[in-house]
Amino acid sequence: MPANDSNNSTGPVRMPEPTPRHYRSGGHRASDGSQPGPRALARREGRIRRQYATAAAVALALVAAGGVYAGVQAGLPSDPPAAAATAPVTDAGRTVPPASDLPATPSPVAGTVSAAAGKPAELPAVPAVAVPAIDPELESQINGIIAANSAYALGVSLIDVSDGVVHGYGAQGKFVAASTAKILAASAYYHLVETGRASLTARMGASTAGAQIRQMVQQSNNESWALILRAVGQRGITEYAASIGITYDRTVNLLTPAEMARTLQLLYTGQLLNARNTAQLLSYMQNTNFETLIPPAVPPGVGVHHKYGLLFGNLHDAAVLDKDGRAFVFVVYTRGKNYSDMGPRTQIIQQLTRTVTAALF
Repeated sequence: MPANDSNNSTGPVRMPEPTPRHYRSGGHRASDGSQPGPRALARREGRIRRQYATAAAVALALVAAGGVYAGVQAGLPSDPPAAAATAPVTDAGRTVPPASDLPATPSPVAGTVSAAAGKPAELPAVPAVAVPAIDPELESQINGIIAANSAYALGVSLIDVSDGVVHGYGAQGKFVAASTAKILAASAYYHLVETGRASLTARMGASTAGAQIRQMVQQSNNESWALILRAVGQRGITEYAASIGITYDRTVNLLTPAEMARTLQLLYTGQLLNARNTAQLLSYMQNTNFETLIPPAVPPGVGVHHKYGLLFGNLHDAAVLDKDGRAFVFVVYTRGKNYSDMGPRTQIIQQLTRTVTAALF
């Protein structure tokens, strides 16, 4: 059973939670054994090619005209409008085949001769037109799902780690972060270790600080969270958050979806911690005690590192999804009535996940 979230700075407040079902066991890693890291590449769509002209006169005419013309245009169909808010949640996603990642290749133009070599000379390569992975059609689909479920406050944040741009949809104000903020607390403690002010082997509670971090992240243990927060200190966690551009007060535990997404993006790309601690923390974000939100909606072969949050009317999941050198941060924050509407909100999170992964992988 997942540990309850708590916003009490003086100790854990245990709230009843529904017993989670384990969707599946095993680490959520790409099937090809790829390791997490900042190797994401922007997708490219189309190639720019030029052909040898069959007659020198044609080539000379092109050169005289002052240019070589090449271009790629991709037309994407629009999906049907999203269902009404009272209708059952249905998939609005569209599978987008992966675009070629090969760069444009320059080719010589007939009739252009190098005086030194007596051979056709190559013109400078014309760069391919990069098509953003997070395109307007995907954004329209995400907004459609949010609009169709307006009974809830839904905030989505999406980042392609190759460019670091934060894309926000729906409610972008502060939510009670619940246990998703445990990633921030873990990073703050690791930072103390890396700056010589703490140790992972130091005695903490009934075990060590390192063991408490693992329990806090992988099992969402609130007692471990309280111990880590006490070691970091209220001022310490606030200052650490500010150092990465986040305004955070542990006594109220509020974050925006974008702030949570930025934290994961900085973690995954190695900008928060050293390589060893980064890999260790990401490994704890697999095989967790609550795998029923984002993970079961992710297609095979896509790696998942995530942290859920559950407290009263707040149900969240924040993940890094990666495959074949590409990675995206995907955060969904939801606020509803209480535990009674967790079922519908779980379906919404999974619908958003299927829509995003169909477009990006």
